[in-house]
Order: sequence, then C-alpha cells, then structure tokens
Amino acid sequence: MSLARPGGNVTGLSALGVDLAAKRLELLREVLPGLHRLAIMANVDASGAKHEMGEVQAVARTLDLKIVPLPIRRAEDIAPAFEALKDRADALYVCSDPLVNTTRIRINTLVLGARLPTIYGTRDLVEVGGLMSYGPNITDLYRRAAEFVDKILRGAKPGDIPIEQPTKFDLVINLTTAKVLGLTMPESFLVRADEVIE
Repeated sequence: MSLARPGGNVTGLSALGVDLAAKRLELLREVLPGLHRLAIMANVDASGAKHEMGEVQAVARTLDLKIVPLPIRRAEDIAPAFEALKDRADALYVCSDPLVNTTRIRINTLVLGARLPTIYGTRDLVEVGGLMSYGPNITDLYRRAAEFVDKILRGAKPGDIPIEQPTKFDLVINLTTAKVLGLTMPESFLVRADEVIE
C-alpha cells in the first residue's frame, strides 16, 4: 500500500495536519520573535489532534521553546485549561479537531481575554476572531473530493485512485484581532498572506 496505489477499497485526500506543525511554528515565531513559552491545546481523545500535539512539542523543543500542554477532552475542559494557563505562555497553538471547531467562538473569546496570539490549522477559526491560520485550502479539498466521487461513480476502483495531498495552502490573518492583542504584523508577513481579515 502506498499513496500512489492505496489498493483495496481506499482512496482519499490528506489534510497534512501533523506535517504542517513546523511551518505553523515558523509563522508564529515570525510574528512573535520573542516567543519563548508556547501553550499547545489539543483534544487528547482525538488521535489526529493528539498526534499533532506530539509533533508540535517535538518541533518546539528543537526551537528551544518552553512547552505548556493544554489537554482537553470535552467542551467543559476549555475554560479550566485557560485558567490553569494564566501568564504561563506567550502564544497558543491549537490542534485541529471537531471539538475545537464546534467550540471555536468560546476558544477565541478566552484567547482574547488571555491576550494570547494564537495559530490554528484552518481559516474558520480566524473568521470568528482567531489571529492566524495556516493550512490546506479546504474548499479546494472539497472540490477534489467531488472529483474522486465522480471517478468512482463512473466505475473507477477507489484503490486505483492515488491518495492526494493538498496543493493549495492558505495563510489567513485577522488584523482586527492583531490590533486587539497589540500586535503589529510585519508588512512582509502581510504581503505573503492569502487573506487578511480587517
């Protein structure tokens, strides 16, 4: 089995959540050159988020960052995680999963209250007040998934369709949130952004 020839009755698209951890930390450090303490929030009951948290911790160690893990399992764990965080971090990395997505407004409210610059994996968290995100263009992934369905409905065997990785990535920045946090985003950073929300 390989991405090119998955075999069996399997095909699909990768979102590269774990593989983008280093890039997200690089972007966060570009905005916060004095970053020394990084909080990492993840739903540790979700295997993808737990795996991403491990990768973020590994990358953070290579950057000599002090790590403050914020494990959550349910919506009720979010507020106490922020209470325990009080002044222990310079920034927050939030690992993606359905729990985070459904509680994104609560998370962003607490992030702003804690005045924590935060990076996410998807743009929808930035649209509701998050600072920034870097990840695959979800609309493009949905379009490509529809192409897979079309091929299968026309008779292609799923195992003969290569598993694809994203080709379009979006850096999204919320300037309103940056101003609330008292951050000045470098012009060189803003120029590279795929979207700036004001």
